Amino acid sequence: MTYTYKPTGVCAQQITIEINDDETIKDIKFLGGCNGNLQGISALAKNRTMDEVISILKGIKCGFKGTSCPDQLAKALEEIKEEF
Repeated sequence: MTYTYKPTGVCAQQITIEINDDETIKDIKFLGGCNGNLQGISALAKNRTMDEVISILKGIKCGFKGTSCPDQLAKALEEIKEEF
């Protein structure tokens, strides 16, 4: 299944997440943001469960912002889990 999330408080404008039936992450694409860093986050999250990624990324902050692209990804995954 493919989900689209609109992050807030960060440079990225959209996160597209593909989830396998076993709740593992198939693919993640960010629109906007720091391209190299977000490609790295996406690659590290692939084939992990949503719970694993949430526990690793939740609460990370970017500079003086109260959130970050990784934190927004964790929030997106939490919303997806509610639908699953």
